Amino acid sequence: MEHTILFRVRYSETDQMGTFYNSRALEWFECGRTELLRACGLPYAEMERRGAFLPLVESHVEYQGRARYDDLLRMTSRGSLVGRVRLRVDVEIVQAEGGAPVARGYTIHAVTDQTGKPIRPPPWVTEVFAR
Repeated sequence: MEHTILFRVRYSETDQMGTFYNSRALEWFECGRTELLRACGLPYAEMERRGAFLPLVESHVEYQGRARYDDLLRMTSRGSLVGRVRLRVDVEIVQAEGGAPVARGYTIHAVTDQTGKPIRPPPWVTEVFAR
């Protein structure tokens, strides 16, 4: 599963050095993950409604370059089920013009019920990832 979105760096996402603030990368990763699931026909809100939740259990970010206010960025998110109860989303963010790298990394999420107990992904989840 793969999905790409374009977005612009907002002024509020920059720091005194004029580049994006480091914590923003994980927020952008969340946007990418949300849109990936939506594009695959599995909006996260629908997953929760049906009893499957995705708490974050691990994250990793590599800061590769700068992104300044109003830069147009391209973010590609790739999702896969790993192990019995986890979803991994790999993310790459580059400058939309020229492709200069900005950040890359991944997040890993447990699949749980609403009480936080790990569960195997329901068939309606695994079917989406099997396509």
